[in-house]
Amino acid sequence: MISFLSIIAVGFFLGMRHATDPDHVIAVTTIVSRQRKLLKAALTGIVWGIGHTLTIFLVGSAIILFDVVIPARIGLSMEFSVGLMLIVLGAMNIAAFMRTTRAVVPSTEASEVVHSHAHIHGDYIHSHAHGHAPEAHAHSHQTPLTWLDRIFGRIGLYQQLRPLIIGIVHGLAGSAAVALLILTTIRNPRWAMVYLLVFGAGTVGGMMLITMSIASAFNFFGRRHQNFSHWLGLASGLVSLAFGLLLAYQIGFANGLFSSHPQWTPH
Repeated sequence: MISFLSIIAVGFFLGMRHATDPDHVIAVTTIVSRQRKLLKAALTGIVWGIGHTLTIFLVGSAIILFDVVIPARIGLSMEFSVGLMLIVLGAMNIAAFMRTTRAVVPSTEASEVVHSHAHIHGDYIHSHAHGHAPEAHAHSHQTPLTWLDRIFGRIGLYQQLRPLIIGIVHGLAGSAAVALLILTTIRNPRWAMVYLLVFGAGTVGGMMLITMSIASAFNFFGRRHQNFSHWLGLASGLVSLAFGLLLAYQIGFANGLFSSHPQWTPH
């Protein structure tokens, strides 16, 4: 009984620590930087953790129960997907910043642009240059993301789809390492399966605390500095883009994903 309780405790706290990995924090920061409510930020962390736990449990269970061996190239590909995802998230944040700051400059005949507004639709931000003269009103932000937000933006499932997918991708990258760690310490398959679930619960809890902390910091400084969240969204995008490129290069070339002799050690 004591051993079982020890497994539960260790699994939960290791799961919480796992949530603090740099690639995890960077990924959720790119999303939370555009949210204003603590409840939504906490929900983002929970949904991310659910997606992460789902793949950890499914892939880890296959390794534990059926002795599935993941080839080096597939393992590297799963980790490479994390780098690509960070690149996409960073590019989305940078693009949102550029759309927000880009003012629509009218012609000289209608140059009476007094100010511009930043509007938020879900996670999508766009700028709206506005003038009081009838011909000085310009509003151009037709993008595929805008179209999707207009159709699905009010659906809660759509709002949480992105963190769920991010969690699933991160779970794919880390599932082999977690399962192999369990196999070296826990011989009972049932206890190993329980450990996976408890580890996932710890990850959910840890990521929920992280997203709430990030959102709280954004709100605290945002009330004192009007453009704080705006610039921090750009900063998180740049960090995500740089980290994703570095990770993709390391996995693709240093570890040999694109070579004939890939080298992969789950970590």
